[in-house]
Amino acid sequence: MIRRFALPACLAISVVLGALREFVFINLNYQLDHVARNTPMSYAHSQFQSWVSGWSLRSLILLKWGMAMAFAAAMCGLCVLLARALFASRRYDKVVLIAFAALGSLAVVLHLLSPLKPPLELVSVKLLHALQYPVLLMFIWAASWLRRSPARP
Repeated sequence: MIRRFALPACLAISVVLGALREFVFINLNYQLDHVARNTPMSYAHSQFQSWVSGWSLRSLILLKWGMAMAFAAAMCGLCVLLARALFASRRYDKVVLIAFAALGSLAVVLHLLSPLKPPLELVSVKLLHALQYPVLLMFIWAASWLRRSPARP
């Protein structure tokens, strides 16, 4: 019964979180650009501007990294819940957590190496985005289709 509702619930929550993330980060990037370049006006949504009015560049950057970690943590939590529901055990909890940690670590390493090889920066950003959107959730869902069927006589 729980399994029947877990997949649609996780997918619905992840879509809502993805839309929220998109709104926040688009407007945050507009506001960051406005503050960094001291432009006369910001293209960020007026409601978003009111939320961060008077914030320094450093504060906006800290908000951006904090939100990135929060969205990645939320997606990680949804992945753990979905894996538990689809595979009826907690045996994949560590696998999911290790996958998130490994991809995040790889993104940081690629970011640090990007001054030597500039294209690595884009790969780093894409990996971080994959952690903040339901990408890994889709992999878990697809993995559930690969379960072994009972052996035939």
